[in-house]
Amino acid sequence: MEPVITINPGATKWDIRQKVWDYIEDNNLANFPRPVHNRIPNFKGAFTACTKVSELQVFTQSTEVKVDPDKPLEGARLAVLQAQKTLLVPTPRLRTGLFNKITPPQDASKEQLRICSSSQGVRDFSVPVDLDAPVKVDLVVVGSVAVSEKGLRIGKGEGFADMEYGMMACMGAVNESTVVVTIVHDCQVVDIPEDIIESHDLTVDYILTPTRVIKTNNQFPKPLGIFWNKLTIEKLEKIPILKKLRALEEEGGKDVTLGVAPPDAEPGLQTGQPKRQTRRRPRQNIEQDDMGESRQEKMSESERKARQRPARVRKEGRGDGGGGYERGKGNRGDNLKEKGPEEGGSEVMSQRKLPLSVTTVYLGGIPAGLRVSELKAALREREAAPLRLTWQGAQHRAFLDYSDPEAAEQALEALQDLSLNGHSLQAELAKSQRGGKRSGQSNRRPRPSTPPKSDTAPADTESDTNEKTEE
Repeated sequence: MEPVITINPGATKWDIRQKVWDYIEDNNLANFPRPVHNRIPNFKGAFTACTKVSELQVFTQSTEVKVDPDKPLEGARLAVLQAQKTLLVPTPRLRTGLFNKITPPQDASKEQLRICSSSQGVRDFSVPVDLDAPVKVDLVVVGSVAVSEKGLRIGKGEGFADMEYGMMACMGAVNESTVVVTIVHDCQVVDIPEDIIESHDLTVDYILTPTRVIKTNNQFPKPLGIFWNKLTIEKLEKIPILKKLRALEEEGGKDVTLGVAPPDAEPGLQTGQPKRQTRRRPRQNIEQDDMGESRQEKMSESERKARQRPARVRKEGRGDGGGGYERGKGNRGDNLKEKGPEEGGSEVMSQRKLPLSVTTVYLGGIPAGLRVSELKAALREREAAPLRLTWQGAQHRAFLDYSDPEAAEQALEALQDLSLNGHSLQAELAKSQRGGKRSGQSNRRPRPSTPPKSDTAPADTESDTNEKTEE
């Protein structure tokens, strides 16, 4: 079968990633979260592809299965639990360890197993697995951005799947015969040049798509350890478990000399990563967006200065709703005026200056009656507390400001499958962070004709807002 995406001669890994991400976005082939850039794409048909894992003989014969925590692999995790096999899921971004063993409740229902297969299950139904625990992984399931029929694989560029496999090899949990499966959309199967694949890159034995099961007859070796010279001290600081593993390997007499990050480059397994950028989604996709998210536009200079100044705590009476600063415009016909603090009444709280530039996450699907304090508690529990929370309860949404794109990405991963009061919430980058904004649009509602206000107006002139902002 000919690949639908043509890879040009001399293409780098990042060229291939960008082509695949752009193709999926341009053809609307992905589900939430969007956009897919800098992610393992949650492609349409992922659950269908995941069900094929149970058809593999190696799955039938396996006892312990490691499945990555990516959203499109949720169906594979569910299949493992339904088959009553041991499910091991890496800790997201390896922040607190390597593995979590998912332990569903006794006699769990199908719905309980579905929850256990989600990111919520990793938090609520898991037991950490130590590096020295006796683990033998029979099957590994990973996500990919691109993969070839020869078994060559490209991830999203952060090296976690490669590191996880190397760490498992150091533990003795995997060996050269351990089968690796990846699950992707058909368009993600491309021709990958062999010369761009490095010694630490993980290769795969099976590719599952919504329409195909591909046995790769992989002839390329898998990483059987950590390539310490590919890592930097900065990477070790971000992933504490690597420090422990490095100490163990050093005690065993292995060379654990670290590499040096290139000047002005982000540390990691890969180099040459371009600045994070997302391609604008097609206009028709934006118009059809049913997430209920509003466009967040550029603020004027005076607005930005006003928001950076510490504001006095101020509460407005019910019914106040002058045309103050809006976080985003509602859908046509929406009345954005809030009725009180619990619904997002006009209250501005500020305790410190925000950075000049923040990355904003949109949180939609907030159920009626949910208190802002309950949301804040959930964010703290998931270690996703923002610099500032903008509450618009009546519109069933909130905006979370983070210091930089990396902090926002970590929060997005932590908030996947967040459920409050029986309602699933939706977290994704605000549209202004995704290039979905059209130039020239204002972020403010039209106002009645009034005399112009000075740019030097005090901060409390912004008090007639329809939202609640907290830091």
